[in-house]
Amino acid sequence: MATGVALAFGLGAAPVAAQDLGQACVVSDEAGQVAARILAERLAERIGHPLPTQNCQNRIVLALEDDVGPLLPPALRARWLQAKAKGEGFSIRSLGPKAHPVLVLSAPDKRGLVYAAGWLLRSADARARLAVPAAFSTAPHYPTRMTQIGYRAKNNTYDAWDLKRFRRRIEDFALWGSSGVQVIAPVSDDAATSPLYPAPPLETLAGIGRIAHELGIDFALYYPNLGDYAAAAARQAEAEKLDALLKQLPMVDALYIPGGDPGHTPPDQLIPLMEHEAAILHARNPAATVWLSAQGFDAKDSAGFYAALPRRPSGLTGVFYGPQTRDPLDRQRASLPRDVPLLLYPDIGHAMHAQFPVARWSPAFALTEGREPIDPRPLDFTRIFKAQAPLSKGFITYSEGVNDDFNQFLWFALGWNPATRPETVARDYARMFIGDPRAARLPFALERNWQGDPARNRTIPATLRLADAIRPTAYADWRLDTLRYRAVYDALVQKRLIAAWQRQDQALHLLARARPGQAAQAVASARAQLEQPDGPAIAALHQRLSGLADDLWRKARLQLSVRLYGASNIERGANLDRAGVDLNDRVAIEKEMAQALQRPDEPARIAALHALADPQRKADHALYDDLGNPQAEPHLVRAKDTQAAPDLRDTAIDGIADRTPEDGWRMADITYAETLYDRPIRLHYTGLNPRRRYRLIARYAGEDYQLPMRLVANGTLELHGALNRTQNPMTVSIDIPPAATSHGVLDLAWTRPAGLGGSGRGHQIAQSWLIPLPLSNGDTP
Repeated sequence: MATGVALAFGLGAAPVAAQDLGQACVVSDEAGQVAARILAERLAERIGHPLPTQNCQNRIVLALEDDVGPLLPPALRARWLQAKAKGEGFSIRSLGPKAHPVLVLSAPDKRGLVYAAGWLLRSADARARLAVPAAFSTAPHYPTRMTQIGYRAKNNTYDAWDLKRFRRRIEDFALWGSSGVQVIAPVSDDAATSPLYPAPPLETLAGIGRIAHELGIDFALYYPNLGDYAAAAARQAEAEKLDALLKQLPMVDALYIPGGDPGHTPPDQLIPLMEHEAAILHARNPAATVWLSAQGFDAKDSAGFYAALPRRPSGLTGVFYGPQTRDPLDRQRASLPRDVPLLLYPDIGHAMHAQFPVARWSPAFALTEGREPIDPRPLDFTRIFKAQAPLSKGFITYSEGVNDDFNQFLWFALGWNPATRPETVARDYARMFIGDPRAARLPFALERNWQGDPARNRTIPATLRLADAIRPTAYADWRLDTLRYRAVYDALVQKRLIAAWQRQDQALHLLARARPGQAAQAVASARAQLEQPDGPAIAALHQRLSGLADDLWRKARLQLSVRLYGASNIERGANLDRAGVDLNDRVAIEKEMAQALQRPDEPARIAALHALADPQRKADHALYDDLGNPQAEPHLVRAKDTQAAPDLRDTAIDGIADRTPEDGWRMADITYAETLYDRPIRLHYTGLNPRRRYRLIARYAGEDYQLPMRLVANGTLELHGALNRTQNPMTVSIDIPPAATSHGVLDLAWTRPAGLGGSGRGHQIAQSWLIPLPLSNGDTP
């Protein structure tokens, strides 16, 4: 019998014979009834009618290892050699003649039988035919393989779901090897209720817990503490709140208590509070595990957290590592006692302002598709998993709905077998949820769509053609619609971006050619160019996008619009509302043209229009960086892609502010470069003329929150001390001391105050010009 983890996700021994599962009777012992029900229902969806219950052509047996024998035909009982799977694993064995085979799925417990049924469904084709290996056993590599269900107003999907939808969802998770689900306590940093709730939150959370336990998997609770717990009475009161909540929920198998995100409970308060809360939980479930995180801690609190753990706080099982953790994962693992287990809490649903931002993401995508888009990232997350999982005992993926659906199942597959190739996961995903094997190529194509300049990315139209060619089967659900929505959205962005910049380039060209006496005419012509409408091809894509959004609301309750579907805000996945946003500087240019025409004389008006047409100051021979735009920041220092940590904490990150060009901001001010925590933002210049003086002009712009920044040249020369941004954007102008450029090289480094915690963000730069002096129009910026 073949053993190991590989076969569970399609890698392993050669099959012996194809079986028609649609002709099989499914039988089980008591422990296998749930797995048998799900298997029979899902196979019936594929063949279009219920499975037989008598006159069976073949048989599928789901049972505990000790219960298989009595469920076999008498002639086969003597051939049954009891298989022994390890831990949460399962075994598969094919018995009997090829004409009337019996497929035996056995496991040590209920959840193992559900996992075995999932293997069958992932492996069978769209017509429920399966080539079955003669025999194998498999078990998961990582013991914890969970995901979070955020039943809260912020969620882009789940707050509009009833328990019927949740049952299907949690069954899908279990069929792919999930060891449990985690829910967020109903009172966190969110609204207490959502207008989309079909039922009270506690009623739904309790139902989710019951569904999980029916499947034999764990039910966990994420419980943030939002108060001040310096006083023992406050800690006792919070523990009593938890007790009241636990009374209304099914048995909780694990409790996750974050140090922050949300809230901020320093370790000297967090640990005694955890001990109270662990005692409350263990009174109800002595086997429950309790986990803490250092999320949001600054350097001092992180050190205090590590110092407290060797004292073995009462009730603590281990630590989980999530977003807004100041220390890198390897440093945290090394700082913990060796026998304290660590779990990952990875953010798999956000593309920016996140734990794992998309590297070098185009501003056009960031502005339109936003922080929480439909985001299959098979290669990215396989790389992230392989970099981080070996330091852990497993994971609970942080999710905000179904926008990250593919990523969730990728993590389940890798958690079972880290050697699983993402291509294998995609094939299983396509078979189980769509039915057309061509769909397995779509997650990879969508990931490639986001690489490089979308205006030049030839993958984007090919991806849309692939999405349109896929023919889903009758049992396919909403998942293909999510992938098609992304493919259409990417194509829409590409066409709109090309058209928008063609209009702007032509408008600026007209301004640059203006001569005395032509100012008003040049402005009128430029304005006409900027106001050209998008063509019918773009309108057709926008119409398709709206239709898919309607389908996804109807099928999955995915909230792709605030106005149409009740999304909590645009940042929470409602990117249909941004599909038509300006992708050029039309509003800013029109405002500046109007200001230019107000100048007192024609030469001044022409000069202003020429300056407007030259935002990079090429006339002044400026060394320019549009920071935040990966295609236009040649002096930004970043780690090589192959060397960067998966969370980009050791390199520069391209970001985008919560603004649009309609607000009058230029795209170059909306985008910015940033780094995390104490790492500097660096610009590096070579080939400077040692005999010239230089002036730096920089735009400090980005999020509305900010921290003071300090600017140092060449590691030692302070150009300005800790400087608060007094407006957003803010321009600074600094003459570079000649000594800093005397060797033809200049290194600039911006830092925020050291040692802070939180998200690690808060220092951002949007544009920079390093200009040799004197300027062509005088020694002024």
